[in-house]
Amino acid sequence: AFSCKGRGVCPSCNSRRMAEVAAHLVEQVFPVLPVRQWVLSVPKRLRYFLQRDPEALSAVLHVFLRVIEAWLRQRSSCARGRLGAVSFVQRFGSALNAHVHFHCCVIDGVFAAGEDGQVHFAEAGALTPEDLAAVQQQVRRRVLRWFARAGHLDQADARDMAGWDHGGGFSLDGSVRIEGHHRAGLERLLRYCARPPFALERLEQLADDQLIYRFPRPQPGGRTELRLTPLELI
Repeated sequence: AFSCKGRGVCPSCNSRRMAEVAAHLVEQVFPVLPVRQWVLSVPKRLRYFLQRDPEALSAVLHVFLRVIEAWLRQRSSCARGRLGAVSFVQRFGSALNAHVHFHCCVIDGVFAAGEDGQVHFAEAGALTPEDLAAVQQQVRRRVLRWFARAGHLDQADARDMAGWDHGGGFSLDGSVRIEGHHRAGLERLLRYCARPPFALERLEQLADDQLIYRFPRPQPGGRTELRLTPLELI
C-alpha cells in the first residue's frame, strides 16, 4: 500500500529495499566470518553483450566466482572446499551512465566436510598484489575464451584483447575485507552493493525544465555535474 511501484526509479522505494536486503543478509545469511568484496569490470567492448544477453552476464559471473573459489582453495589449503558468496550485478555508474559490473561479497575462506561429518571453515590467507594480478589474469583469459566460443568475438580479436596492456580493460579489486565480528561494517558494505542507481540528495531542481545531478567525485575530464531536462533524466 505504501509502494509507489516506480519499479527502479523511485529513490524512496530503492532506499528501503537496499536497507531491507542488507539487514536480511547480515541477520539471516552471512555467518560471523570475514567477508571480502570482489569487484569486477570488463572492457567496454564486452559490456554491450552483458547489457543485452542474460546468458553472457551469467557466464561472466560464473567464471568470476569459479576463479575466486580456486584462489580461496589454494590459500586455505583445502582442495575440495566450496565458497559462500552473495553477488550483486550493478548496471550503472556514478554518473548515471550504463556500466554493467559485479560486486561479490565472498566469505574469505572455504567450507568443507570433515571426517566427523560436520562442516568446517578454513580461512584464506592474506590477499597480496601478486594474488590479485593472478586472479585478474585468470578471469580475463576465461572470459575472453567464453566470448570467442559463444561467437561474440573473433578468435583473433580475443587474442589481441588478451595481449592489451594494463589489464586490457579488465579491472579487479579485492581490497575491502570486513572482519567477522564487525557486523555494522558488513551491513554498510551490503548497503553499498545494493544501492539504487542514483542518490536523491545529489539531484536538485533548478527550474521547471532544468535538473542538476552532482557526481560523488569529479569525472576524468574534471566534470562534476550533469544538467538534464526531466525527460532526459527519465
